[in-house]
Amino acid sequence: MGFDECYQLGNVVKTHGLRGELVFFLDVDFPEQYQEMESVFVELSGKLVPFFVESFHLQGERAIVALEEIESIEDAKPLVGKNLFLPLDRLPQLPEGKYYFHQLVGFELYDRDQLIGAVTAIYELPTYHLLNVDHQGVEVLVPAEDGIIQSVDLKEKVIKAELPDGLLDVYLEDKS
Repeated sequence: MGFDECYQLGNVVKTHGLRGELVFFLDVDFPEQYQEMESVFVELSGKLVPFFVESFHLQGERAIVALEEIESIEDAKPLVGKNLFLPLDRLPQLPEGKYYFHQLVGFELYDRDQLIGAVTAIYELPTYHLLNVDHQGVEVLVPAEDGIIQSVDLKEKVIKAELPDGLLDVYLEDKS
């Protein structure tokens, strides 16, 4: 399974105890939806390595987790700081009208009624998200903020936005 078929669930924060348990930070809106998780992928050396979950004890955004074949603190230490992933098909269902950012890739972005271009990627930064839009061969980064994104039509694959004045000009200026 590749990274493009998965989403990042969180990361391994530290070891817990001497029997190889780990503390996971779950970077999700509803951590309780993951209490029945049977397996998880850990990013090791640029690859996704599957591990089966033996036990999972949720504590807010963190969980104390025992993984099969991780029997000691020595086994667990190499996993600390590593990212955790799950397949996209394991994402929880969202209410009608809600969406995950990864779903927006390929959507057409409009500024009011003007087509700006297609969303080619999403950049998830710590404080906000950016839509990477191909505008006539030029990469334009559009903040995915409530004041800018006005609506998302999942069926038509259209995003209606009101771009801040001058945003496109920044990208279209001749740099020569």
